[in-house]
Amino acid sequence: MSVQGLGYVRISATDLAAWRKFAVDTVGMMPATAPDGSLWLRVDDRPFRFVVEQGSADRFLAAGWEMPSQVHFTACVEGLRRAGIAVRDGTADEARARCVNAVAMASDPAGNAFELYWGRVRAYDNFVSAVGVSGFVVGDLGLGHVVLPAPQLDETASFYKSLLGFGDTDEMRLAMSPDPAVPELRLQFLHAACRRHHSLALIPMPAPSGLIHTMLEMREVDDVGRALDRCVAAGYHISSSLGRHSNDGMLGFYVATPGGFDLEIGCMGVTPDWNTWVPTRSLIPSIWGHQWSPPPQ
Repeated sequence: MSVQGLGYVRISATDLAAWRKFAVDTVGMMPATAPDGSLWLRVDDRPFRFVVEQGSADRFLAAGWEMPSQVHFTACVEGLRRAGIAVRDGTADEARARCVNAVAMASDPAGNAFELYWGRVRAYDNFVSAVGVSGFVVGDLGLGHVVLPAPQLDETASFYKSLLGFGDTDEMRLAMSPDPAVPELRLQFLHAACRRHHSLALIPMPAPSGLIHTMLEMREVDDVGRALDRCVAAGYHISSSLGRHSNDGMLGFYVATPGGFDLEIGCMGVTPDWNTWVPTRSLIPSIWGHQWSPPPQ
């Protein structure tokens, strides 16, 4: 009953036009208009991977986790209920809006909302980026990853592993001060059944927007470099300069989105074989680059 991968991300926005300018004109996603007027953002052959819904606040709403079959979906939902987790069955209209066969909603121990679903609808026209992105690495690897706030780190990680079937990929421990009395910052990286290094990461810190960051992987390093140029030219805050991570090998940068969280745009991430992979501990976040810059006040 393991989650197959990250299927979609739901976002609330006060200004859909601002998201369209960022996601379509700058990052290079492909837009579509949902039947309810929401902004659908495509990066492959799915009708959307991001759905930006008109709302009263700019924030992350939920991650949509794909189950490989109806059997896995039903078993996972039943397992959550046996564990005392409140799960709401999505309505037929909600499943239709997500272009899936069935959907269920719940929250993890840190209060992060998520959705489980099975079945998929495809968009039959080709993905085309108006700014010339050659393509995104999605498909069987799912949509990138999300990094969620989890003050209750151990409890939240255990929840995803025991009830949703995630596995340990990597633990990162970062010294936050030269003073050894200051505790290290610990991050937990978890993988789904797909071969993406991590579809989920947890960090014990708050996130007013509901999300630390989400990630999109592009096919080519030139796609990443050109996206960085467009983000700078458009005036978006570059939260981190170009760099390469120590654990998943992703080469990329971070940019602030209109939703109040960051988008990591990268390429060349590793795809482990889980039959032979040994969970590792990383002591540095990056092997080069990634100079961080706080957002302007």
